[in-house]
Amino acid sequence: MDDRAPLFIIGPCSLESRDVSMRVAEFTASLLESLDHSADWFFKGSFLKDNRTSHGSYRGPGMDEGLRILEDVSREFGVRTITDIHNAMQAEPVAQVVDIIQIPAFLCRQTSILEAAGATGKPVNIKKGQFMNPRDMKGSAAKAAAAGCPEIWLTERGTFFGYGDLVVDFRSLSIMSGFSQKVILDVTHSLQLPGAARGTSGGCREFAPALARAGAAWGVDGLFIEAHPDPASGLSDSLTMVDFDTLESMVRKSIIHWEGR
Repeated sequence: MDDRAPLFIIGPCSLESRDVSMRVAEFTASLLESLDHSADWFFKGSFLKDNRTSHGSYRGPGMDEGLRILEDVSREFGVRTITDIHNAMQAEPVAQVVDIIQIPAFLCRQTSILEAAGATGKPVNIKKGQFMNPRDMKGSAAKAAAAGCPEIWLTERGTFFGYGDLVVDFRSLSIMSGFSQKVILDVTHSLQLPGAARGTSGGCREFAPALARAGAAWGVDGLFIEAHPDPASGLSDSLTMVDFDTLESMVRKSIIHWEGR
């Protein structure tokens, strides 16, 4: 991986089907190959969405099927993969398939899961909790590092701004860069409106292009963007995922704004 190149983490919210996952991966691979600038990317997708607003919300295909989809995507497009785990027991089997293990925001302080992820020897991406001071993420990073993690990424995904809203404090990107190898801005999750859609999270994806450009101009190491062929039909985060036309525009314009490479 070229540390000087812009980094993108792109995929659907959930690995809701092999077809959707393949379509997102195919479009993204083609898009990045067409760029005049070099860029690195990882395909992302969750096999389990454990943090749901209501009991009836879609939760994903499960670990076995989800890991098979990630293997297929990696094999077909030669792309590295990243997915999240939700308990310590998932760390080792997931590490056998993906290149980076991700820790969900609401689990970012959980010692057992951080240690288990770190002990796999894979890089770990820890999402900053919406309730966390960015300086306190140093402790989370230290837990994974103490267990043997070779490389720690920290991801900003918004901070609670009252009830049912999030805001991005860009200072956190610079703060967290002081104790991690990479800092990522999760563009689409930062635009969630938690619990605002009558049993599901709402969202305001219309701000995604501007937020991506702002993150790139700030000099963030990477951008995390969830995309879908038809976001309105997506089984999770349908109000924050972006369509392919928007994704292409975001990627191309973000690279123009990228600083510090």
